[in-house]
Amino acid sequence: MIRAIRGKGLMALAALSAACLAAPAFAQSPADFYRGKSIDLYIWSSAGGAYDTYSRTLARHMSKYIPGNPAITPRTMEGAGGVRLANFLYNVAPRDGLAFGTISRGNAFDPLLASKVAQFDSTKFNWIGSTNNEISVCVSWHTSGVITFADAQRRELVVGASGPTADSYQFPKVINAVLGTKFRIVPGYPGGNEIDLAMERGEVQGRCSWSWTSLKGLHQAWLNARKVNILYQMGLSKHPDLPDIPLAIDLAGTDEARGVLKLVFARQVMAWPYVVPPGVPADRVAALRKAFVDTLRDGDFVADATKQGLEIMPVSGEDIQKLVGEVYATPEAITRKVAELIQ
Repeated sequence: MIRAIRGKGLMALAALSAACLAAPAFAQSPADFYRGKSIDLYIWSSAGGAYDTYSRTLARHMSKYIPGNPAITPRTMEGAGGVRLANFLYNVAPRDGLAFGTISRGNAFDPLLASKVAQFDSTKFNWIGSTNNEISVCVSWHTSGVITFADAQRRELVVGASGPTADSYQFPKVINAVLGTKFRIVPGYPGGNEIDLAMERGEVQGRCSWSWTSLKGLHQAWLNARKVNILYQMGLSKHPDLPDIPLAIDLAGTDEARGVLKLVFARQVMAWPYVVPPGVPADRVAALRKAFVDTLRDGDFVADATKQGLEIMPVSGEDIQKLVGEVYATPEAITRKVAELIQ
């Protein structure tokens, strides 16, 4: 009996000791947790593209706004138009706040649209924010013979793309089905930088999901020399720079077509999204969200971004979280239609 009581007492003491040891870690503030550590910032696209440029610029400035001032190390993880990285962040990456990443803006809606490779629930990601609310454009190379949207409805234009889940593949495919264009899509390019080179080499004749910010920032010389023609723009509203370029939604002739395009282009609002895995403690998520917004308002960051031609129009993590929830409430008939179109 005495031995049993002693046994129970030792077990209780061990449990109490474990609780005491665990208590400081559980109560650890974000500053205490992050101090002396390094955060991995994963980037889904190849070096030199806009996702990469935005992220490396962010990494240079964001540390000073995160409590504890951890270092931030950019890391590239290409593949499947961003889905590889989204799967990694959801299923493999540590859930302690030491990993976050920028995935393709369309990845958020891949599970909704019956993607067979998306292994994540977008509503459970912790969305940190977007550096910009973006408008994309479809362009043709100046030697292609396709100068206007009407030309693209009459003759074939070969356009480059990443994987089948990327905007560069899905956008022209949907536009073909809904608006009657004749884009021939060539997938397999790691990112936008490689598609740009392919246009210069004559491998492809255009690119039909190109953020206007990226085009201006990386290839202003092409615009000045009229190396590319802008056929139309994609988003929920026109960009102020492009008042005379048609908006794809405005070209739709039916309510169903407009509904399809609205679902597809909603991702433009979260143009350059950053996500943290699910399960990260709420106070660390809040700290990263605040640090993200504070960085995008920082004078040194803005000057650095401006020097590189990067447009900054911040979208908060809370607003993206809300948008993702609203999009996942889209009527099933529309989501089924879009899923059929992008398969």
